[in-house]
Amino acid sequence: MTDRPELGLTDANAGCACCAAPPNTETAVHDDSAVTSEVLVDGMTCSHCASSVSEELGAVDGVESVTVDLNAGGTSRVTIRGTAPVDPAAVKAAVEEAGYALATSQP
Repeated sequence: MTDRPELGLTDANAGCACCAAPPNTETAVHDDSAVTSEVLVDGMTCSHCASSVSEELGAVDGVESVTVDLNAGGTSRVTIRGTAPVDPAAVKAAVEEAGYALATSQP
């Protein structure tokens, strides 16, 4: 067997709209001193969608972690934890870069 890099692909059922998606996708470790905000995102259907949104939001300055409560095909709740409040325009841009839209009704 050859040495292969670990790709982190452990869920054989994740990846597209027809697959069973896990209820939550979480990245990073939480710090109790962090600032938390939530946004609603429309259009995500699977764990790959949640991963794309998490990756884009994770690249925004000040974001420490992103948690997605996936509602496949509906409106999903995304919790953003950071060192300070995150710029809403940067959040919107990151979600759109991932290919999704903020829901019109935000918490």
